[in-house]
Amino acid sequence: MESLKLKNFFHPRPSPKGIDVLCKLQHFAIITYAVNPSRFDGLFPDRFKLDTLVINGEEKALISVVPFIDVDFTSAVFPFPKFTMGQTNYRIYIVDNETNERCVWFLGTTLDSWTLAVPRLFWNLPWYSGEVKFDCEYDETQQIYRKYKMTTESTWAPASIELSQVKGAPIELVGFPDNETGLVYLTHPLAGFYHRRDGKLGTYRVWHKQLEVSTANIKSANFGLLSRLGLVTPEEQQVAHSVLIEPINEFTIYLPPKVVK
Repeated sequence: MESLKLKNFFHPRPSPKGIDVLCKLQHFAIITYAVNPSRFDGLFPDRFKLDTLVINGEEKALISVVPFIDVDFTSAVFPFPKFTMGQTNYRIYIVDNETNERCVWFLGTTLDSWTLAVPRLFWNLPWYSGEVKFDCEYDETQQIYRKYKMTTESTWAPASIELSQVKGAPIELVGFPDNETGLVYLTHPLAGFYHRRDGKLGTYRVWHKQLEVSTANIKSANFGLLSRLGLVTPEEQQVAHSVLIEPINEFTIYLPPKVVK
């Protein structure tokens, strides 16, 4: 794998318009597992390929669980009410063969809000209902989490995760030539693709500044979707490739999502 530089992947924010959304993501975590690429066979179209890496001489593909709380979710253009809601995304790292862009394949999302009706009904997004609860304590002085717990009650993707942090612990992203390459790979895919609920191929894009993440460790994890689909076993879920965490950041989401012809 070639070394990547974050500066080469940043660009000015495209001006939002129409129904584009601005939101802050609180208690944002990227919990990543490295598994045999064959586990993802048949999950996405031939247009895409897995963005794999080699760990201890074995080819691995990466899948991340990304929990957070949408804070001040609102229009990026017009005065609009602000919403707060828990959310968890499930994503696999891929390359678009047509553009050679690194991006992600979304298995789907759980959302704790009545606004779920909009992405499901109007855009056919693979979003599902879940009751999401965060129990977190962030030490502003030490800039670490003293407690990080998230649980989701959901038929589609029940989940629970508890993380711990040690101040000053270095980020270690195995399989990458250097940490900066790993951060480009894990934190900066700006395009996502997915199968819509009607079976069509969909896509949408986001924009954000460089994420100021630190490392964390898993105390316990149980992601029902990963177990049910045979992607990451319950035992494997206890040992992550990496856990990156940031107390809060800000994303621009460009809407509506598009159907790929």
